[in-house]
Amino acid sequence: MPLPFLRKKKSPLWDRIHSDDATRLRLKYDTYYHIFQEQKGTRVTKDGQEFIMLSSNDYLGLARHPKIREAGIEAMRQWGSGTTGARLANGGRIFHQRLEEKLADFVGKEACHVFSAGYLACASAVTGFAERKDRIFADKNLHSSLWSGIQLSGATCERFAHNNPGHLREILEDEEEATAKLFVLEGVYSMEGHIAKLPEFVELAQAHRAFVVLDDAHGFGVLGEQGRGTADHFGLADEVDALCSSFSKSLAGSGGFVASTREGIDYMRSHSKQTIFSAALSPASCACAEAALEIMREEPEHRERLFRNLKRYRSILEALNLDVWESETPAIPIVLGEKEKVYYFWKALLEKGVYTIISIAPGVPPGKDLIRTAISAAHTDEDLDRIEEAMAYAKSKI
Repeated sequence: MPLPFLRKKKSPLWDRIHSDDATRLRLKYDTYYHIFQEQKGTRVTKDGQEFIMLSSNDYLGLARHPKIREAGIEAMRQWGSGTTGARLANGGRIFHQRLEEKLADFVGKEACHVFSAGYLACASAVTGFAERKDRIFADKNLHSSLWSGIQLSGATCERFAHNNPGHLREILEDEEEATAKLFVLEGVYSMEGHIAKLPEFVELAQAHRAFVVLDDAHGFGVLGEQGRGTADHFGLADEVDALCSSFSKSLAGSGGFVASTREGIDYMRSHSKQTIFSAALSPASCACAEAALEIMREEPEHRERLFRNLKRYRSILEALNLDVWESETPAIPIVLGEKEKVYYFWKALLEKGVYTIISIAPGVPPGKDLIRTAISAAHTDEDLDRIEEAMAYAKSKI
């Protein structure tokens, strides 16, 4: 076998790959892409060591719910592993339609389309409606999936300060009334845990005849009646034109959806390449999402447990005077402000058996380098005891 240095490719792209500092540093510090050999509830195992998972988005703790697992297994038995193509090409299935109808009804919309990934759904909520001649107004802290949709749409984009309707109002003063406008927002901002100031944004949208796109991946299942989301939380479901979300958070699965009017979903199905060309959501994923949705409706104890855990977790962080960036939701950052502090805090938590994730600039604004954590209904009192001990230890190390 040739030696590695003799096998290196000579193209400029391979030169860039071999010399990439971001990859080199990621591999050196081993902060991401860990592999766990086992998972039981909130506990994961890596190389014989058990960790409490404190960065998962399984807000309602449903990932191992027996009804969901049984639904997925039964769907595999009946339908097999997948539909082997895009719905435009070889059609959808009755389980797609059934899930879409239930989701639309739950969030207060006429129609819905499900996707094989939440990233695709959120990108489609933009590309399915925006055109090159349109103007998009986007919160500067949007998720990457929405930025992908914005870029692919070809529309011009103006960023406004995070969750700041006043700044958006100033920008809109110079805009032509006839131009089609889209506001792109998140219901709950996943890195910061902030709830969108939706009533003020909706008021601006009505004044400027703007189309509102709301990514509610982290609000769905958490806010609103029975977890119907941020728009329901504010009583504004009818004022949001396109609502997108992911199944990988409160529904504890994989996939995503866009909900709108029936006319809006039909239009998106004609214009979004992510909708037209991506493979259909698998039978098992549909069945698991449908079962999780029913559990959200019928078993309120999961949300109740989530908020009890959240109250205790917030008290732990407050007692340690840790900066949580005014988070209002189960997505709670611990802002340390310096890359070195973030790294040593993260390492100290690992030593105590608590797994979290690092986010540093440019992924967050300068000076906001942080540990991203998320509390779950699945966390036990014992978990929270160990988390409290680990947080105190980690703070002592910085």
